[in-house]
Amino acid sequence: MTSATEEVRSEKGLARVAQSLAGWTEKWFPDAYVFALVGVFVVSVAALANGSSPQTVVDAFGDGFWDLTAFTLQMAMVVLTGYVVATSPPVARLIDRLAMVPQSGRTAVSFVAFLSMSVSFLNWGLSLVFGGLLARAIARRSDLRVDYRALGAAAFMGLGAVWALGMSSSAAQLQATAASLPPALLEITGVLDFGTTIFTWQSLLMCVIIIALTVVIAHFSAPRGAAVTTAEDLEVDLDDRPKEVAPRSRPGEWLEYSRILPALAGLMTLGWLISQLVTKPVLTVVSSLNAYLLVFLMLGLVLHGTPRKFLQAVALAVPATAGILVQFPLYAAMAAILTKAEGRNGLTISEHLADFFTNIGSGGGFTVVIALYTVVLGLFVPSGGGKWLVEAPYVMQSATDVGMNLGWTVQVYNVAEALPNLINPFFMLPLLAVLGLKARDLVGFTFLQFMFHLPVVLLLVWLLGTTFEFVPPVQPSSP
Repeated sequence: MTSATEEVRSEKGLARVAQSLAGWTEKWFPDAYVFALVGVFVVSVAALANGSSPQTVVDAFGDGFWDLTAFTLQMAMVVLTGYVVATSPPVARLIDRLAMVPQSGRTAVSFVAFLSMSVSFLNWGLSLVFGGLLARAIARRSDLRVDYRALGAAAFMGLGAVWALGMSSSAAQLQATAASLPPALLEITGVLDFGTTIFTWQSLLMCVIIIALTVVIAHFSAPRGAAVTTAEDLEVDLDDRPKEVAPRSRPGEWLEYSRILPALAGLMTLGWLISQLVTKPVLTVVSSLNAYLLVFLMLGLVLHGTPRKFLQAVALAVPATAGILVQFPLYAAMAAILTKAEGRNGLTISEHLADFFTNIGSGGGFTVVIALYTVVLGLFVPSGGGKWLVEAPYVMQSATDVGMNLGWTVQVYNVAEALPNLINPFFMLPLLAVLGLKARDLVGFTFLQFMFHLPVVLLLVWLLGTTFEFVPPVQPSSP
């Protein structure tokens, strides 16, 4: 394999710039946990400069640290359930069949991009693993010569383009679940179900446009001929034969190897889901993060067939949740300092930031500035749910002040939040582990997507935002 420097020199134009950027981020970007720690201290210093006492700041830090315990577990489960479903035998067989569909290298790349984004609308964790396994399956074909780097970048498009516009959107799920919202944020925004965010026609139209744009770029940017770099060229082992489960060694393990309990659990889940759909509004059920995770978790159990195979898949998925488990408490602490640490005149940093965005005014200018702010902040805080908790108090307050629709404000954040993923390689890590590649192998293609996506996204949030009217926050009814 060539060195990173030689790889950069071999590229031209925009791809060369992108490869240089990837090399720089790999060398200089610390782990995302370090960014979260730095964020806590930056916010703390800002609170002190705002006139808050040290006691007020440390109290807000400690009291708010565990505010998101439920949401932290829920986001970890999104990753875990997606991984477990994607690695189940039925899905693996589906992937092998799908891998035989494309008839050319470029078609294969655009095909992977389309499927990864389509799956991402259901679950972004599933999309990462599904897309990576599909890319590997296509690369194993002896009758098709396709660039493995472009395939890998296409597999990332689910998370790099539309994940936050789908049903596993951290911000939309959080806003639809009153129990997961910090009290201060709930007071500002109320509850916003998917009917006001994910399933508005404006959001769905935006999602379709971005998917179409991404597929076209993926198709025409895929190398051809002598420029193709295959998995073999990159010395990637494509053997995906599943590990065999150890045979049963004692009578007490009988149920671990039986399909009876998974089948019963699946039937109970199906019965519960039908009951929910019959007794509650469909949007209420669909918007429930707990219901969503229950269905995906039990689906994974049923698809793996036996408890032993399911638990083996869970064990492989757990390491991918580590970043969420240790970072989200820090984001909760940041949000608490922003919203609770009062300074001069009894004002918090969140209230000052809300005034700043309110002064921008309503209409297209507001949505464009919010989108740009989200993109920039996302380069340094690569976490959709965690970053929303930092941004939401002042962004949603300013949206209320200028009369901007709150549901659309969430979607402006969502579509803009995905853009930094095309540059910052943090969320590529699970996919890179599946592909056996380095971030610099993909960023040349994802950066090209970013260059096209940014102006299109800004135009869409501005134009579609003019079709909304302001609706006051809806607080949940008391139990």
